Amino acid sequence: MILINLLPHREERRKRRKAAYFIGLGVSAGVGLAIVGVWYLVLQQMTSSQQERNAFLTTEIKKLEVQIKDIATLRGEIEALKARQKAVEDLQIDRNVPVHVLNELVKQTPEGVYFTSVKQDGQTLSVNGVAQTNERVSEFLRNTANNSEWLVRPELVEIRVSGAGKDQKRLFDFGVRLTIKRPQDKAAEVLAPASAPNAPASAVVAKKA
Repeated sequence: MILINLLPHREERRKRRKAAYFIGLGVSAGVGLAIVGVWYLVLQQMTSSQQERNAFLTTEIKKLEVQIKDIATLRGEIEALKARQKAVEDLQIDRNVPVHVLNELVKQTPEGVYFTSVKQDGQTLSVNGVAQTNERVSEFLRNTANNSEWLVRPELVEIRVSGAGKDQKRLFDFGVRLTIKRPQDKAAEVLAPASAPNAPASAVVAKKA
């Protein structure tokens, strides 16, 4: 027996294909939306994590800035303390220098030289006095230049004839400037001796009154 299908099977097939096509489109769109949603959530999570890390780093940086300021303040206080300590140590070291200077003046001053004033300004010592002869002043300059442990670099400021003494001999007023050697300088010389000796004293030239 021959069976004949009189139903519109082509139309039914076309509808099924069309339905399948739209279902495929729907599934693809759903899958695409799901992927986009998941990626968006991942990006949001990554952004949130990065923001948390940034906030943590910002907080830590602020803490470090405070610590750096504290360290700078401490360093300043340490430097100030060191400066005060050095000033006190220098005072302790220099307190006996005037005694050494006076002893050195007595030791290096030849006969016939008399001091009228001795003035110290820092490491500079200004000496004024009267000498019986021009050569006595030269001898004093040589002594302080070559033999003195505490007085160095003598410099003749002036010398002039002042008048006559009781024995009618001429007298000379003079002024000399010297440098006081501090104990620190002496210690440094012991550790590293100077390569060049002290320069000789300048020649003394008498000025006419």
